[in-house]
Order: sequence, then C-alpha cells, then structure tokens
Amino acid sequence: MISRLLSADTYPHIATPNLENVRILVVGDVMLDRYWFGDVSRISPEAPVPIVRIEKREERLGGAANVARNAAALGAYAGLLGVVGADEAGTQVETLLRDSQIHSFLQRDDAISTIIKLRVIGRQQQLLRIDFEEAPTDTVLRDKLTQFNALLPDYNVVILSDYNKGSLVNVAQMVAAARAAGKIVMVDPKGEDFTPYAGASVLTPNKSELKRVVGSWSSEEQLTTKAQALREELRLDALLLTRSEEGMSLYTADEVLHVHADAREVYDVSGAGDTVIATMAAMLGAGMTMSDAIMTANRAGGIVVGKLGTATVTRAELFGN
Repeated sequence: MISRLLSADTYPHIATPNLENVRILVVGDVMLDRYWFGDVSRISPEAPVPIVRIEKREERLGGAANVARNAAALGAYAGLLGVVGADEAGTQVETLLRDSQIHSFLQRDDAISTIIKLRVIGRQQQLLRIDFEEAPTDTVLRDKLTQFNALLPDYNVVILSDYNKGSLVNVAQMVAAARAAGKIVMVDPKGEDFTPYAGASVLTPNKSELKRVVGSWSSEEQLTTKAQALREELRLDALLLTRSEEGMSLYTADEVLHVHADAREVYDVSGAGDTVIATMAAMLGAGMTMSDAIMTANRAGGIVVGKLGTATVTRAELFGN
C-alpha cells in the first residue's frame, strides 16, 4: 500500500473549483452558540471565581448549523435539516440561517428546548461554558426521516453531523438511502459504535473518537492497520482522521495520505471539525480529487482555528479570489 506525505510544496497550485453548482444537504444536531464577552477585574467575594462584567453578546450557528454555514460561506448551495424547539432560540436559529443564505428545513418540536451552548469569555479567554440540551421526540424524528428522503433528489452531497444529541437516531437509514441514490455521504461521527455509519463515502473522526472505537495505538503502522480494518469493516470509500497539531491522515483502499497541520496560530479550535468536513464535502462535490480535497480542507482548518469561536472560511481566504 502506498503512503504519501502531502504538503503545500507538493501541492502548490490547487485550482479554484466551481462551487456554485454544488448542493450540500446537512443533517444533524442543530445548536445555537451564544457568546457573552466581558471584562474581568476582580474575584467574587462569594467564591474563588472571576466576576465577568458583560459588555457584548453574540449569537452564532452551532453544531450541524455551523457545518451548513461553512458550506454556504464557500459559495455552495446549502440546506439544513434538523430539529429545534418552538422557542426564542429556535427562532433565532432560523434568522441566522436566512442571514447566511442557508435553506432551512428545520422541524420545530414543542416538547423540547433548542440546544444552546453559552460561552462566557473574559479577556479573550473562555471562562465557562453552559449547555442546555434535550433530545427530540420520536414523532419529530420520524417526520425528519420522511423529509430527508423527499429532499435527497435535490442534492449531490450529504453531510451527517452527529453530536450525539439525539437528532440522528435514523442515521443508518439515511446513509443507505443517500448512497443508493448515488450521493457523496460525509459523516462526522460520535459514540463508541460506528456501525450505523456503514456504507458512507467518508467518515471523519478525530483521534479521541477513533480511539473509543478501535483502541489505542503505539505506532503509525498500528494506527494504519486499525484504521484500514475499520474502513473495510464499514465499507467506507475513505476514513479521514483529524489529528489536531499532527494534521490529518486519509485512509483509502489504494493509499494513505498524511498532511501536516496548516495552522499559523491556534486561537480557538471550537468548530474546526465543522469547517474541515464542510470544505472537503464542497471540494468533492465540485469534482476535486481526494488528495486535493484533503489539502484544501487542511488549509481551511488552519485558517479557522485562528479565529474566535465557531467561525467560517471564505473562498477568497482559501484560494485568494
């Protein structure tokens, strides 16, 4: 089996792809990311914790919605299928989707609240994160699967963004339906069992996610053996392992491709995986080769970790036009 190390020197000229005709349907756990920024100047007399005087608030799309936001920022046609609550936060998600030119197919569930991740930031450092989350009801999830099957003909790439919050209990049926329809299926997995994702085009676990499924490894050769065995067992076209400061490794039937991390300065890694999977999906949808797509996704990940919070990368940042 061929093993290659890719770098900007070996792939210096990746042509700008035509993304206008790429249609990406993102399905998964939709969240609202809230940021409270403030000044920290003293410690509370009630407990040994900093007092943050809030000066600014921001709201951004999170989870699967951030994946769709990244796809739209690159110029692809992005649709989002997910579940939010029938509440103020769900309405805010809808507003942010319109602002980002993402086509919303959200279901509103009266029985739950929208998933919210609230981050408190003082002096450019995250001090606290508070999560509000509830799993969607069975009725809404059945409706979601029906809607997924109806939407499939309109898209050529499907991204299943699993944050283990309950929106993708029907993921096995979704993968099977999308592959039977000839779609590229990208999956960002969670949990200790990846068998529901069997048959996908590309699976994109990080190191900790892969270790929970295949166990630890003590060498690059052992990692390759375990990754390739999992890829074959799940009948994947490729397995993309994101390795933080070590870059990425792509395992296919023909070769193993390693790419060094492209981060200039790491400021915030939250949402970087969303950027990577959205970028690779968009590039594959535009007809790019696997090697060029992973190089481009690696570059996008290096750019986004230099930004605060869940952020996006534009086509101009990636290709300079």
